[in-house]
Order: sequence, then structure tokens, then C-alpha cells
Amino acid sequence: MDIAYFRQEVIVVLFIENHSCFMQIINSLGADFQEYLSQYRWKKKPQNLYEPSEYILQLGGKRMRPILVLMATEALGGNRSMAMHAALAVEFFHNFTLVHDDIMDAAPLRRKSPTVHSRWGNNVAILSGDVLFAKSLACLEAYPPHSYKSLTKLLIQTAIEVCEGQQMDMDFEQQKEVLMADYIEMIRLKTAVLVGAAMQMGALVAEKNESVQKQLYDFGIQLGIAFQLQDDYLDTFGDAKTFGKQIGGDILENKKTYLFIKALENAVPEQRAALLALYADNGLFPDKKIREVQEIFVETQAEQFLLEEIKQYTQRALRALKEADLPSGSKEIFEHFAFELMHRRT
Repeated sequence: MDIAYFRQEVIVVLFIENHSCFMQIINSLGADFQEYLSQYRWKKKPQNLYEPSEYILQLGGKRMRPILVLMATEALGGNRSMAMHAALAVEFFHNFTLVHDDIMDAAPLRRKSPTVHSRWGNNVAILSGDVLFAKSLACLEAYPPHSYKSLTKLLIQTAIEVCEGQQMDMDFEQQKEVLMADYIEMIRLKTAVLVGAAMQMGALVAEKNESVQKQLYDFGIQLGIAFQLQDDYLDTFGDAKTFGKQIGGDILENKKTYLFIKALENAVPEQRAALLALYADNGLFPDKKIREVQEIFVETQAEQFLLEEIKQYTQRALRALKEADLPSGSKEIFEHFAFELMHRRT
């Protein structure tokens, strides 16, 4: 047998075995968290306050952020059960942002189901989102005073930054053009800081020092940016059957995403004028607008630049992970997690 071929076969087998082990870990963490979430007892009244909150959580999702809390805790030698409170806090907070996000975006679907405001109206959705935020802070009361203080401080700072990112996103909708650096900062604040916070919370629960906390936070930031860029790609070029949201939603909302900014950078004058005109015209049939913008994104190679950028931020995350002071064998778990996110289709 050819030696090179043999080595390639061995690498493939090892990857499959490691991937299988990784998926077992992820499935175990996800199942345990889901069980913990299912045991949460919601108040019955006022029904229109708590039913929508419970509804958004029952829609499922990847549970990426709470799983990262649990994964980080275990990777650092902590106890999975002790991390459940922090994991639930992160999931409550994340769903609070989704409820409010959907209102601002007038989004009809979330995870292939009607959004909260679509079912109950904006006012009910706002209050139900607010109570999720309050409950996220309440979850942290389960920890001893020194941990509670650090965890609460981190979640509050994250909440402030998420709001800053959301405002930047809204401001961009009123601007004709947006700088790429400003866009990356917006998604760092709106999306990545919560991924970083989830990682740091895991380190906090495991009672690790600030150096380790920062290393995992930095890994989460880079991974979170890659995750959001992948979301931008899927929103425009994904499969509606697997993505769970309306394809082209960002285009219809005239969002200045990476694709839009890069397309303007690369466009010839005719393409530039056409793209700006499409984003200025809200009277076009939705399907026509989406199709024509997609064509410009492809013609200007913005699509390919975005795929490369996703790869670059994933590699930055892996470099940050390499420098982290983690127990032997733990880094491979996070490497697989990053790989899965980079290649996701939902």
C-alpha cells in the first residue's frame, strides 16, 4: 500500500473517531441542559407574560451558548451540575435578545416557527423578553457571593455591549454606506461578546484565575465573529429548509452586512449604482430584490470574500485556543466545536 495513502487513511479514521467522541460529549451536554431547562417551573399568571417566554425557549435551537458554559467548566475540571445555573442564565439572556431582535426586524419566523411578536403582538413580546432578562440575572443567585458578584458583573457588561451592538445595527440601516471595521465591531458587540461571556462564565464556575478566563473569552470572541459572519452568509445563500429563517431577510431589511459592504468595495460603477438603488427601493417584489442583490454579491465576489473571512476568524479563534492554559485533551473539544460551527448550515 502507498505510504501517503495509508497515512491519509489513518488521519481520516482518527478524525472520524475523534468526531464521534466529540459529538457524544456535545449530545451529552445538550441533553443534560435540556433536561435542566425542562424542569424549570414557569409561573402561570399573568399567562400573557410567561407563556411567550416559555414558547421561545421551547422552539429549541442549537443551545450553543449554554453548551459552551458547560463545556468550559468541565474542560477546566469543574462540575457540570454547578454550571447549569450559569448556562440557564446565558440561554435566558440570549432568548431575551432574540425576542427583541425579532420585533425590531419585524421578522415573521424564528426557528421555522412564528416569532413571539407575530403571535402575541409587540407589547406582550417586549414584556416577555424583559422578564427573560430579569430571570437570567436571578439564575446567578444560586452561586456563592464571590462567584455571584463576578458572574453578575460579566452578564451586565455583556448586556450593555449587546445593546450597543444592536443600536449600531439599527443606525447602519439609516446610513448609505458602512465601514467594514464598524461592521465587525457591531457584530463583536451584538453577537460575539455573549459567546465570549459563556466561555468566561464556565471558567468562573470552575474557579479559574483571570488569565484563563480572558484566554477563553478571547477564543469566544473570535469564534462569535466567525459564527455571525456564517449567519450572514446563510441568511443570503443558505437553504430555507435547513436555515429556519427567511432567506434574504437581511436584504429585505436593507441591512449593511459584510456582503453588502464588500460588494460596494469591489463593484464597478454600474454594479455599485445598481446595488445602492436596490437597497433604496422598498417597492420591489421581495423575490426580485433578493435575486438581483444575490447576483451582485456573486458577481463582485463578495460571497467568496465572506467565506474566506469566516475561515480567517475561525483560525484566529483556534490560535487563541492554542495559547490558552487548558488541561491536556480539552483543546481538541473546542477545536471540533469551532469546526462544526464553521461548516454549519442551520
